[in-house]
Amino acid sequence: MAWQDILIDSGLWLAKAYVLTILAGIAAVWCLRRFTRWGDQFWRLSADFFSPRRNWRPLAGVALILLLTLGAVRLDVLFSNWYNTMYSALQALDSPGFWAAMLLFALLAAVHVVRSLFDFYVQQAFVVHWREWLNERLLSRWMEQQAYYRSQSLNHLADNPDQRIQQDITSFASTSMTLAVGLINAVVSTIAFTLILWNLSGPMTVLGYEIPRAMVFLVFIYVFLATLLAIWIGKPLIRLNFLNEKLNADYRYALVRVREYAESIAFYRGERVEGRTLRHWFAEVIGNAWDIIYRSLKFLGFNFVVTQTAVVFPFIIQATRFFSKQISLGDLIQTAQAFGQLQANLSFFRNVYDSFATYRATLDRLTGFDATIDAARQMVLPDTRQDGARLALHGLTVRRPDGHALLKNLDLEVEPALPVLVRGPSGSGKTTLLRTIAGIWPYGSGEIIRPESASLFLAQKPYLPLGTLRQALHYPQPVDQAPAGQDEAILDLVQLGHLHDQLDIEDDWSRILSLGEQQRLAFGRLLIARPDAAFLDEATSAMDEGLEDAMYRLLREQLPGTRIISVGHRSTLRRHHGAELVLEGVGGGWQLQPIQAA
Repeated sequence: MAWQDILIDSGLWLAKAYVLTILAGIAAVWCLRRFTRWGDQFWRLSADFFSPRRNWRPLAGVALILLLTLGAVRLDVLFSNWYNTMYSALQALDSPGFWAAMLLFALLAAVHVVRSLFDFYVQQAFVVHWREWLNERLLSRWMEQQAYYRSQSLNHLADNPDQRIQQDITSFASTSMTLAVGLINAVVSTIAFTLILWNLSGPMTVLGYEIPRAMVFLVFIYVFLATLLAIWIGKPLIRLNFLNEKLNADYRYALVRVREYAESIAFYRGERVEGRTLRHWFAEVIGNAWDIIYRSLKFLGFNFVVTQTAVVFPFIIQATRFFSKQISLGDLIQTAQAFGQLQANLSFFRNVYDSFATYRATLDRLTGFDATIDAARQMVLPDTRQDGARLALHGLTVRRPDGHALLKNLDLEVEPALPVLVRGPSGSGKTTLLRTIAGIWPYGSGEIIRPESASLFLAQKPYLPLGTLRQALHYPQPVDQAPAGQDEAILDLVQLGHLHDQLDIEDDWSRILSLGEQQRLAFGRLLIARPDAAFLDEATSAMDEGLEDAMYRLLREQLPGTRIISVGHRSTLRRHHGAELVLEGVGGGWQLQPIQAA
């Protein structure tokens, strides 16, 4: 066949295959989404990515990848025909025919190389864009409405969110592409090589009955039975791969905690206990790894036996016809090649079952994470509204996640001249009250009036972001518009003047500064932000009484119009507040009483 005829024939073949594949794909997507759990999971994660209303490029990418995949199948068919032509020329000692076959091979090989490289680039670029979109989707949903914080109380639904965002998204996108392309290739290639094998097969007599085109039926029966057995052997891999992801993430989290609390562990001489804990988690990882190895050995061993046994089938079956000169050497070789290709295509699910098991685990983890975000975002918070710089609570009830009331029907109005000190026994809900006022604690009811965009919360252990000391001082505000000399002056006010020359040094300042210095830096943030309301949760616990007194006096001098609520145990704090809210911790009781000036 001339190369012009090959081009025309291939073009017609691709057009027909393309239309049929698209129609079959639409039907398959609908069925998978409608009748399978993992199909519905995939659609939940990626429906918006493929929506043409959002962007037409992903669907255009799918169309191009489909065309390239069908092109690969067509090249496989042409190579199969080439084998027949080349071996037939050798058998007939047809020198011109042989060299013509070599020229055809050069053309097919060149097309194959170019198609393969272009296909690799298109697929990888598609996966990268898919990862970018999915990362942004999940990251935005996780950060919005403070779902990253609220989901902590739902941690049983989605552990290790960092792994799910970073690792599982990558695995999901790349494995989805691999499985989808492999499936399309297998299905289309199965149809194409079934037709080739149908034309090459002869009849076979079994138990006195003649079966026409017997080889085609044999390969289908053989692969069907092998696939059923492989699925039965490999099914535990789904659970084992899910556990592998979870246990590795738990072990990594335990290691991070040791690094985070290194100083406390060192003071306690807790190396032995921590080492025992880490070894326990690692033992869980290794135990599961061995389970995966043993199960994979059974699965892979079975697959190897099935694949190697299938190699000799076509030669044994076609040998009689070849020796009786019913078929040529080219027909025999093409039969073996077509049989092997068809067997490999039909064995697609059997061969990728271990990958599919990992994929199912990834789907479960990502959709579980997505569901947790939904649950966190749907948590109902107490009503919050703005009324200028006013800070007030009306009928506020605060509960624990189990429904136990920590505080009932609290009414409170905070004035700039009368800061409120919150005291009470441990566990009575002092910090939880501040969380509720901040709008991050969902277990409560009532009304909160606060200056939404002009409030600042100081925790006992301030958060210092990675970066420069200047960025840590301004957090969460940008530093671009800071007047010259302002930051140095602020450091002097909070008695951190020795850090002037380190303001623009990048480091992990939470490990360099003492807790007392970190708390003073947080007071510097207050002076920069100048909020209408400030909430201090044991914000001076690491300072001596002299520093504590200096910081509170500084607030009253620099921020006379700021409404302040403080949580603390020290009696020395009373002199800086005009009212005291005492939480009883039993049945949600509370008392609000003025503090007499000393």
